Amino acid sequence: MNELDAAGITEPALRAAYTRCRRINAHYGRTFFLATRLLPARARPAAHTLYGFARMADELVDNPSPGSEPAVELDRVAAMVDVVFDGGTPDDPVLVALSDTVRRYGLSRELFDAFLKSMRADLKPVEYTTFAELGEYMYGSAAVIGLQMLPVFGTVGPLAEAEAGAVALGEAFQLTNFLRDVGEDLDRGRLYLPSAELAAFGVSRELLERRRPDPRIRAALAYFVARTRAVYRRAEAGVALLRPESRPCVRTALTLYEGILDEIVALDYDVLTRRAVVPKRRRLVVALPPLATMWASETFRGGRRLRS
Repeated sequence: MNELDAAGITEPALRAAYTRCRRINAHYGRTFFLATRLLPARARPAAHTLYGFARMADELVDNPSPGSEPAVELDRVAAMVDVVFDGGTPDDPVLVALSDTVRRYGLSRELFDAFLKSMRADLKPVEYTTFAELGEYMYGSAAVIGLQMLPVFGTVGPLAEAEAGAVALGEAFQLTNFLRDVGEDLDRGRLYLPSAELAAFGVSRELLERRRPDPRIRAALAYFVARTRAVYRRAEAGVALLRPESRPCVRTALTLYEGILDEIVALDYDVLTRRAVVPKRRRLVVALPPLATMWASETFRGGRRLRS
């Protein structure tokens, strides 16, 4: 069944808005998009939309159009979020879909305000001293994404009981991004890995900017990888609190994204001149078995409906 039909999205303009979000997810979110194929069809449009909104804001900051002012563009997005929560109709298709998703799942305004606050923090050179400081940024940039997705995934008990796992899910993915993108972030004037933790290994921002192999850098990155794996374990513990039909999606996303850490290790922690990417073959090996199971189940249910 078509995802939009399964979700009961019938109005043409709204279908077009959700389709736009799906295309954004398919283009930018290779790992996440693959994992969303494991969600029930009715939940996929909302997942695409939440990803599409986050990516739209992220692109305004990280890859602004020539001549644009990212701060002004973020203010424009914030104004459209105001329209969404005031019950109006935004003039951007991504926000049109977001408005519908917010209404369907009762998402909190605070989650979007926190997200935009962290996006604004990236408009200036970035450096964090401690994990406590970084945690404040990651709440808005990552934890709130997990919390937004939680009602879409659904839970077997009270939503609040699953929130810790959802927060850990967002943080695990974000910390992985920080490790994978150290070199790219330095190019943008950012260093997310806490300087106090780096200093414990004798690593400074200046040493990283030289982009040369160094045992001190390797040791520091190995520590950060191990620390991030511990966050993945907390996220995995929360999967059992999700509705059973959503668990394959989240487990697959966790496996694939943690695979980036494996690739970082395989590169001998050279993230300053190279980008760690999970090979397509490995993504398929992880995702195809649960996809095949889901497709077989949907085909059986569809056949049973037809016979009846």
